[in-house]
Amino acid sequence: MKGFDPRYEDLPDYILGITYRIWEGREVDALRELYAPDITVRSPEGVVNGNERVIAATLTTLAQFGDRQLLGEDVIWSGDDETGFLSSHRIMSLATHSGDGTYGPATGAKVRYRIIADCAARENQIYDEWLVRDQGAIVRQLGIDPKRYAADQIDSEGGPETCQRPFRPSPDAAPAYTGAGNDHEAGQRYADLLERVMDGGLDAVAEHYDRAVQVELPGGCTAHGQAEADRFWLGLRSSFSGARFEVHHRIGRGDPGMPPRAALRWSLTGTHDGWGAFGQPSGAPVHIMGISHAEFGPRGLRREWVLIDETAIWKQILLHTG
Repeated sequence: MKGFDPRYEDLPDYILGITYRIWEGREVDALRELYAPDITVRSPEGVVNGNERVIAATLTTLAQFGDRQLLGEDVIWSGDDETGFLSSHRIMSLATHSGDGTYGPATGAKVRYRIIADCAARENQIYDEWLVRDQGAIVRQLGIDPKRYAADQIDSEGGPETCQRPFRPSPDAAPAYTGAGNDHEAGQRYADLLERVMDGGLDAVAEHYDRAVQVELPGGCTAHGQAEADRFWLGLRSSFSGARFEVHHRIGRGDPGMPPRAALRWSLTGTHDGWGAFGQPSGAPVHIMGISHAEFGPRGLRREWVLIDETAIWKQILLHTG
């Protein structure tokens, strides 16, 4: 790869390698080399600008979860040496809540949760990032309801007037990476499927999901079967029935030894206008950042991983309702 450290064989090796160096290898200072000085990292919680703030956030996490392991489940990627690369890196994180911090006093609880990070890379450096962490899974394992966590977060950040606002697209967060992915059939297939479901075509689940599909859902939930996939997507869509669904980035891949797979970064933007996964309609304006991965088999979509941050959604609702 042009301009990359020769120790890395390809983009997945680079992404897995630098993740290990930073977290488990404790080379947090390597972020000054591996992340662009002016990088923008977007997550449902908000926007972090600059690698010094990324370093500060990394140290804060390590202070609370000192033994954290990041197990790279997959890297679904697109791009080349000339245009740059985009990796969608799915991680299973294992850690012990051993330090006081944003989740309250240390509990000693063992937690496991997923993250998907979409990272734009060129010449041995990450220069743009979108990241979704399963905060709902973390707080539930610490004995905290996601809605309660959002309320406490607002209070701890100084109240509704001064607290950090969850992410919404804005000129201040305009991406340096402007690619849209690739045209591989698996990515197009998954994008078409989600667009149909979000348009109200829930029959697409029975038509295109394997009957034995395994779905990994927000809150650390593992479920099986078409009915569970239908329940999740219906519960999300019905809560924001008039919201605009957009696919912002689409990757498909067919690598040797792997099933066809896809990675999508998408959003729902609109109003909390219906009953569903987020309770009584509140009229709150909400933006949801989602990243999802899928694997296809001979009988349709057979494994799906979906990440949204429930606590960021609740925070937006609570900031509207008071």
